[in-house]
Amino acid sequence: MTLLACVAARGGAGHGKVSALFKTFAALLFLAQVADAHAQGPAPEVVVSRPLAKTIPRWDEYTGRFEALKQVEVRARVSGALEKINFTDGQFVKAGDVLFVIDQRPYQIAVDSARAELTRAQAQATVSNRDYARAQEMTQGRTITARDVDQRRANNEIAKAQVLSAEAALRNAELNLEWTQVRAPISGRVSDRRVDPGNLVQGGQADATLLTTIVTLDPIHFVFDASEADYIRYARASESQKKLAREFKNPVSVRLADETEWTRNGVMDFLDNQINRRSGTIRGRAVFDNKDYFLTPGTFGRLRLFGGDIAALLIPDAAVVSDQTSKTVFVVGNDNKVAAKSVTLGPIHSGLRVIESGLDAKDRIVIGGLANPMVRPGASVQPKDGEIKEAPVAAGDR
Repeated sequence: MTLLACVAARGGAGHGKVSALFKTFAALLFLAQVADAHAQGPAPEVVVSRPLAKTIPRWDEYTGRFEALKQVEVRARVSGALEKINFTDGQFVKAGDVLFVIDQRPYQIAVDSARAELTRAQAQATVSNRDYARAQEMTQGRTITARDVDQRRANNEIAKAQVLSAEAALRNAELNLEWTQVRAPISGRVSDRRVDPGNLVQGGQADATLLTTIVTLDPIHFVFDASEADYIRYARASESQKKLAREFKNPVSVRLADETEWTRNGVMDFLDNQINRRSGTIRGRAVFDNKDYFLTPGTFGRLRLFGGDIAALLIPDAAVVSDQTSKTVFVVGNDNKVAAKSVTLGPIHSGLRVIESGLDAKDRIVIGGLANPMVRPGASVQPKDGEIKEAPVAAGDR
């Protein structure tokens, strides 16, 4: 209209031309509006629903590794040439089984020598005892001095001490002879041999030769680290339920790297007495049955520990829009316009995603129609009510 007014102001002579120009411009404007309305089309339809509010169990997950309850390094206690190995690498052995045999001949000679020394000491003690008895009889007739009696008493006591010393030497020699047979101190799976027959092995308290190792497999420990925040939360929960915490051990589940369900069940049996200052974590330990010996020390796993019931909002995982920086959920307001809300995601429960923060129970979540490119923040939509339903609970999620 402004353009037409300017043209009309130039004079009445051009009134006819102005009228024609006005008609042409009005027609073009009408066609443009029609084309624009046709291009935009009706507002897209979306399916909306409020989040499913439900009280669910909270499961905290931790990574860790399995460890043997007992692990023993089998070392020689006496030195000598290794003669025999009585096991196959990797087999199961029982406590007391003879694993290695060291050359026994030098130690048998030592036993025989100690036994002969004991016999000599016992004979000497017998003679000294008789001399002392005679000296006591001779004192009645005053045929021996008191000094001689004291000397024979002392000789008798010395002879008894020599007998005791010889007996100790014999027991020591017999013990060394026994140690030439290196036995399994515990039952479990033995590792490979570290020394072959014919080699000299060093025994003793320090620098003793390592022959092999043995680990127990059933039951087996799982060791993991929990954060300081988790420890405080569990400690406060235990404080409010002292009786329950004292009488029952917390149940846990674990799964291996290639497993999807939590089928291996155990209980917590240890929590360290201090928090690591460097990492800010505390060491925990659970114990599991391992009847089939499938679990091996050092195996990586993921542990799930019950952390109490929480009030949660559940939505379909497909309703979450991801970008490089955040997780977003589209909501529809009272004006039927789309808005985006950043959310913090929790675990999957009953086939739905737990939303830890960012949503309200009254929000209308877009759960269908997200594939339409017209559905974006600020766009007007036609909402259609839907319903969020839980999936059947799998055995591993109970």
